[in-house]
Amino acid sequence: MAEPFPREGLPLEEARRRVLAAITPLQGAERLPLGLCLGRVSAEPVLAPEAVPGFRASIMDGYAIADTEAPGAGCRWRLVGRSSPGAPYGAELSEGEAIRILTGAPLPEGARRVLPQELVAVASDPAADSLLLTGEAGPNPWIRAPEEEAAAGDELLPAGVRLGPAALGRLASCGVATLLVSPQPRVGLLISGDELVAAGAARGPGQIWESNGTLLRALLERLGYGVSEQRVVADDPHALRRALLELASGCDVVVSTGGVSAGDSDWIRPLLAELGEVGFWKLFLKPGRPFAFGRLGMRPFFGLPGNPVAAAVTALQLLWPALQQLEGGDVVPLPRLKVRLASALKRGAGRPELARAQLAVDSDGALLAQVEGSQASSRIGSLQGADLLLEIPAEMGGLEAGAELWAQLLRLPLL
Repeated sequence: MAEPFPREGLPLEEARRRVLAAITPLQGAERLPLGLCLGRVSAEPVLAPEAVPGFRASIMDGYAIADTEAPGAGCRWRLVGRSSPGAPYGAELSEGEAIRILTGAPLPEGARRVLPQELVAVASDPAADSLLLTGEAGPNPWIRAPEEEAAAGDELLPAGVRLGPAALGRLASCGVATLLVSPQPRVGLLISGDELVAAGAARGPGQIWESNGTLLRALLERLGYGVSEQRVVADDPHALRRALLELASGCDVVVSTGGVSAGDSDWIRPLLAELGEVGFWKLFLKPGRPFAFGRLGMRPFFGLPGNPVAAAVTALQLLWPALQQLEGGDVVPLPRLKVRLASALKRGAGRPELARAQLAVDSDGALLAQVEGSQASSRIGSLQGADLLLEIPAEMGGLEAGAELWAQLLRLPLL
């Protein structure tokens, strides 16, 4: 059996593989109104109840005619009515007749094509208005088919899809009002440290303002997940044991930050071994080496580093994929792209690194990565405004300007 705690730590890809292999999607589902389903995961396939739009419709403002072949310039028709959205023309259209029609309006029986209004001149005489085609109509009939969006029974959405605005808009356009969605995992968050005081409170000697709770809660909310319970606990094994057990009893996954290394006051990993199981400890990664994954009773447990940047980076790399899998959706990683360094980057070889950078584009359209300021894992400022996580291999030392690297894009899809 492979050693579960290699001295240098697990490579990130292997750690992710082990995490996902240990995660089973949550059971159950709930039905919600469409307006409450943004970011949720579909729990069953969704079929179109009817054809959409369900009738032949005009693609543009113009005039509907009964001609089968494309007419030429100089052709005339008698204007006999009008069709607009929600108020269709009620009779059948015959040869030589035309109706005014607006975008999206139903075509009457007998109509075969729509003439764009810019190709038609309207003349009035004592008997009736008439149309004159002033240009070539062309072969396009400008008609939307009754099943253009969907036929009755078409699958609009499979199970396991995270719902974005485009999917929700399409479902609404097809008459779907409610959806069965998978349950969202309830996240319990534990922040540990004797040195922590609340932001805004006076600090004593050696104390720091607690920020990981705010950072991780906001990050999870941005990713579509809330924190059900949050505790800030001093480095006391009895208090930490009690907090861990309480979080495990009320949440689907427990996440801690801090206290996961090997110091005298680092109690999280020993408590995890006592109350559950340590699956692996340590990552071969910068930032994020002190990291623990296992089970707290029956709950998945993620012990994130205490340094805020390392906590955020490892949450994106390992916690977020696990939450996606718990919710029953496909695990969709951050998109990757090739970029070039805008300026030289000093570093020492030794561990793979995920460096924070901003995305820029030069005058030739090439994608550039700009790395500014310290990359220390304690410096939250390195996350601020970051568009990229640069993937720097372990063996690379200092990098020259123009060096090409893979990078993860820190941007979520809009639609």
